[in-house]
Amino acid sequence: MRRQADGAHPDLQAALEHLLAAGGKRIRPTLCLLIGRMLAAPRQRLITLGAAVELLHTATLVHDDLIDGSLLRRGSATLNAQWSPPATVLTGDFIFARAAKLAADTDHLPLMKLFAETLAIIVNGELTQLFAARGLASRENYYRRIYAKTASLLEMTTCAAAMISPAGEDVVEAMRMFGYHLGMAFQIVDDVLDFTGAQDEVGKPVGSDLLQGLITLPTLYYIETHPSDVGVRALLEGRYLFEKEAMEVLIERIAASDSIEKAMEEAREHVRLALEKLAATPEGEERSALEELARYTVNRRF
Repeated sequence: MRRQADGAHPDLQAALEHLLAAGGKRIRPTLCLLIGRMLAAPRQRLITLGAAVELLHTATLVHDDLIDGSLLRRGSATLNAQWSPPATVLTGDFIFARAAKLAADTDHLPLMKLFAETLAIIVNGELTQLFAARGLASRENYYRRIYAKTASLLEMTTCAAAMISPAGEDVVEAMRMFGYHLGMAFQIVDDVLDFTGAQDEVGKPVGSDLLQGLITLPTLYYIETHPSDVGVRALLEGRYLFEKEAMEVLIERIAASDSIEKAMEEAREHVRLALEKLAATPEGEERSALEELARYTVNRRF
């Protein structure tokens, strides 16, 4: 991943080094390597694919932070906190391009097409969130958003790792669905932590999505049982930007309600379905690690 800035402008090299040094869970390349090893995929192709998906994820974060005006990520200053918006956009574009180059280096045309389609899904999801999701209490919209935001990239990662292995189409499909359910669970838990996590752990203010008018699963459950709540009415009527105090009270009420457990139960069901898909794969160290990673998704604190 670091080598992708070789020969580039020194500031680009420094920016990529800054982004990689910030760390992160590296869940996507971990999934890629575990599934590929389990299914006997070529080692170098796996490493290249793992780097491609993590760089793609990194590029999306660069643009997300700029769009959201975020100044911190993982305890470090974001690029847009230090650079102008044009420089930040161009850096994200450069990383997207290098991620695509790495995907092409796998020399696997169906994988390259999947990579491009996934990037289009992610970008379309961001545009939908910007223009058509604020104050919208719709489960269908929510599930589409979290698929585009998180699950699509995990789905691509697990599917691609199987695609470059000798596994049959049934196993490739099982791995695609494993990534889908894992990604859906991961984002639902993220949305729960937006209400229950500590700011220094989650890396953003508690209830930040709701303060921007974004309705996630805990809020959807709360709206269903408390439709007359003053904060709910303000949210659905588009007054969330002007009634911050009502929104802060609503955040506290949601965090103290059974909506949190209902959302977590949905996440656990996705993990159960993900684990079912692993039944089609060989038993061994890699499969055990994948099972542990799936369970971690709903047990993590941040």
